[in-house]
Amino acid sequence: MSANEGADGRIRVFSAGIVPVRLGPQGLQVLLLRVYSYWDFPKGVVHQGEAPLDGALRELEEETALRGAQFHWGRDYIETPPYARGKVARYYLAELSAGEVAIRPNPISGGIEHHEHRWLSPENARRLLVPRVATVLEWALSRIERGHVEPLTSSPPDPSF
Repeated sequence: MSANEGADGRIRVFSAGIVPVRLGPQGLQVLLLRVYSYWDFPKGVVHQGEAPLDGALRELEEETALRGAQFHWGRDYIETPPYARGKVARYYLAELSAGEVAIRPNPISGGIEHHEHRWLSPENARRLLVPRVATVLEWALSRIERGHVEPLTSSPPDPSF
């Protein structure tokens, strides 16, 4: 079974993304992107032959211009159950302690995929997420609460918070 093939043998879309977190002046914050009225973490389709984590990092940079993800909590992941005709999304948790978010056009289509970004407290993020993505947020928060390999960095406040 390939990454794009379900147990039933049907082809599905497989995407990967990052749950970006940052320690800001107001405490822990997560980055959400909005397309129309839908909020999600940065993610996109994994290319043929691409490792899912590599795809997640590529999508993070393509969609936000952020680099330097720190995997303090390891490189494990959570996957959504199939949705939207078999699509599955895999998410990794990473700290992004520096850099400004820039919504950029898709490098292939040239189209803008997102309309807005926000760094939000977990409480405020919960209010915007559909249940499938809220489950991903809860997974990330539980990983952070259980501990991590390295401490969150406490970098100088970023004025974009």
